[in-house]
Amino acid sequence: MFAAVLHEPKKLLIDELDAPQPQAGQVQIRVRAGGICGSDLSYYFKGKSGDFPVREPFVLGHEVAGEVAALGEGVSGLAVGQRVAVNPGLNCGTCRYCIKGMPNHCLNMRFMGSASTFPHMQGMFRQFIAVSAHQCMPVPDGLDFAQASMAEPLAVALHALRLAGSLVGAKVLLVGCGPIGCILLAVAKRAGAHRIVALDLAEKALQMATTLGADETVLATDHARIDQWAQQRGTFDVVLEASGSTAGLDTALRAARAGGTVIQVGNLPAGQSPVAANLVMSKELRYQGSFRFTDEYAVAAEELGSHKIDLRPLMTHAFPLEDVNRAFEIAHDRTQSMKVHLHFD
Repeated sequence: MFAAVLHEPKKLLIDELDAPQPQAGQVQIRVRAGGICGSDLSYYFKGKSGDFPVREPFVLGHEVAGEVAALGEGVSGLAVGQRVAVNPGLNCGTCRYCIKGMPNHCLNMRFMGSASTFPHMQGMFRQFIAVSAHQCMPVPDGLDFAQASMAEPLAVALHALRLAGSLVGAKVLLVGCGPIGCILLAVAKRAGAHRIVALDLAEKALQMATTLGADETVLATDHARIDQWAQQRGTFDVVLEASGSTAGLDTALRAARAGGTVIQVGNLPAGQSPVAANLVMSKELRYQGSFRFTDEYAVAAEELGSHKIDLRPLMTHAFPLEDVNRAFEIAHDRTQSMKVHLHFD
């Protein structure tokens, strides 16, 4: 089989590897489509994501969908040829965090496409993968594979908004309108937010935010408007920080009203972040991190399969596997793209 393997920053090669065979309890998936995520871009351009450097040839990708190609011993409830979205994470179920209902913090997590462990958990940008049957979420035949692969980023957004609590009637600020930010916006709108303001550095990203239901968009260079939000001890009930920048977090803390909530979804740079952290105390803010997802993946696959949420406006580009380096360059250029997919036909 062929796979997109990162050998060094900005150098993905199409290598021929052995196709993995399903063990007992596993299924072999023929991957049909996969989305390029922000962490994939970080690995590609920087050779690391957050605190995790790439230390060996590394297959990227953790947002994919495909069809069942073979069943391992003991697998039931799935059939060869069935379309599935594939959850990239497999928790152990026995460590203290799994027992506490926090499987996203599993001490033995096997999250495909992550360099957090060594040897790395190789990713899914390859023609075939072998995964636990529990990681496969059936989707209708009418849902195309690229749409089905959006279950992973949608699950991230669903988890973040679950942590935020009820948004009914809330004034919400979204900081950062990349793919995850725009999905957060779409979900917040559906969850009953009364008013959503979107903030970003890029005009094109703000146009997408408007398409997905933002009531107001503001360029991050509009300092006068942003400064207004900090007056009278803040403006917004809930702030969703999805930029992953220290400037974005600082804005979030200043814009949240006293007693408000700030959800950190963006992956901040490694090390210390110089922000106005004292505002967490002085405004009695609830500052809550959000990491990956728990059982929201199955919900996300169902939401997409039943067309309860439509993320197709975000899906701006698609490339064949052989053009993977070009795909990553386009995905990195926010003046051109939003969500970029690879196809493995």
